[in-house]
Amino acid sequence: MVVSRRGLALLAAAPLLAVFSSPAHADASACRVISLDFTPGGIAAGPRVPPGQPAGSKPYASAEITPQIVAWIETPAGDYVDTVYITQQTGRYGIGNRPGRFDFNSGPRWPYGRRITVFPVWSNKQPRTFPQLEYNNDQDSDLSHPFNQSSSEGHFCRPLEFSDVNWDGVTCSSTVYTDKGVFGSQVSRYPPRADVTAMASVDSPSVAMYKAMNAYDAVSQATPALGAETQIGWPIPDSMVAGDYVLFMEVALEQDFNTAYTIAMYPSPAGISYGGYGVPYRGQPSVIYQVPFTLAAADDTTAMTDHYVGYGDPAGADGKIRAPDGTISETTPNSGASRLLLTSSNGQMFRLRVATHTERDTTAPAEPGDMLLVDATSRDVTLSFAAPGDDGTVGTVQGYEVRYAAGDAAITDDNFATMSDARFSAAVAPSGQTQEVTVQDLLPETTYTVAVRAYDNCHNLSAIRTTLVTTAARESGSVDACFVATAAYGSVLANDVEMLRRFRDALLKRSVLGELAVETYYTFGPPVAGVVGESDLLRSTARDVLNPLVNRIRGLHW
Repeated sequence: MVVSRRGLALLAAAPLLAVFSSPAHADASACRVISLDFTPGGIAAGPRVPPGQPAGSKPYASAEITPQIVAWIETPAGDYVDTVYITQQTGRYGIGNRPGRFDFNSGPRWPYGRRITVFPVWSNKQPRTFPQLEYNNDQDSDLSHPFNQSSSEGHFCRPLEFSDVNWDGVTCSSTVYTDKGVFGSQVSRYPPRADVTAMASVDSPSVAMYKAMNAYDAVSQATPALGAETQIGWPIPDSMVAGDYVLFMEVALEQDFNTAYTIAMYPSPAGISYGGYGVPYRGQPSVIYQVPFTLAAADDTTAMTDHYVGYGDPAGADGKIRAPDGTISETTPNSGASRLLLTSSNGQMFRLRVATHTERDTTAPAEPGDMLLVDATSRDVTLSFAAPGDDGTVGTVQGYEVRYAAGDAAITDDNFATMSDARFSAAVAPSGQTQEVTVQDLLPETTYTVAVRAYDNCHNLSAIRTTLVTTAARESGSVDACFVATAAYGSVLANDVEMLRRFRDALLKRSVLGELAVETYYTFGPPVAGVVGESDLLRSTARDVLNPLVNRIRGLHW
């Protein structure tokens, strides 16, 4: 996929259509393609001691930590040409530009903190700027935010302590509400998230503009699995003439500590509310790989590298590439300069390979298989189908376009591009294997038509496969821990909610009557919270009812 400079504005309105309208075709059957081959490393899932804890600390189950990756092309003179690929946490979900200070701790699907350290080199090379997002209440150092400024969260989870059973990162522990931010006075080099729909009377009007200004959503893809040989294909636009170019890839990895980048040097920020949530993440900075290559008029070309050329600013302050030095680990697999693993092909070893070739491809992918419902909540649905091949049923497709419309709609080739875009961002499955797609931000108890079609490297399109799905009923009380209190006060980290939780755990659960009270509350609390959480009047009333209890507990010592 490609985002050309001349197409950035168009991509905001029609991403995939613009992406594939530009490749040059010498004849009707040919397209020019650049392929990137690499194998990402990272930190494997499994028991792990919290960073910074003393030796002998209890290990906890921990999720896999995969790198963030971006690739772009420059001329030999250093002029930016295009962004080829970006992992979706930055390109779609906007971790580089979201509310909260950049040095906040991190954790599984952590929701806050603008990660300006993720791609400092790329962010200063790409030509766009964006308004920097701030919290609605301007409390940059706080993880707790008012409920009336926090809408339901579809991607990130709530901040967790390392010992929380949900630290494995597979699913969020409950429905989560987050402050989606507001445009501030500062400028960011990173795009905002493109996956949210503004919730009226809760989100700032800024939120409605995020998707339109994030052109990089069109070129974002899921992060490849740790240790998986990966190939990214990119159709070459008309504007990219034959000649010499340079491909850069920047790779960032959280918690990649070594003796030069320790938690003592980059600790958790001091003096913030709920500072015990998450863990320090600022280990070794982003590393850069560079491959000069030639785009020939007709011949295929290949170039590769087996080493890194430098690293980005540890604080994300500028876009300079620092020369390799002893502070970056070079011989530790999955770490530092070895975040891209060595790969062997035809007797050659490389970490990043760039190939250009002409594809004479007139065979479209086969139609996706019959779609089956995997899961349906009140807000999203997940479907599965047998994956088609790149050429009919052979090979692996480049990706999928997913569209949807309310009701029993007829989605055809003629109106496909006008339907709502569900932006495919999962890993692509090989032909014949099960492929899943998820459509998010839907209405509860509503029937939708979902349409999927596959495309290959030359953007030959498959036939459209459609299905009808109905979302589940509205969830009742799907808030965490103190159901009614959370609905009344706001996020699960609101100060009074946290105090009530500790009162419950410290005192109520230590007696028979207290345990009975807790069980009763958990039986009747969820449906009540489901109603309270959706009404400003009921939230206010619930706070008035809870305030005497809150004030009484404040005076207790336990």
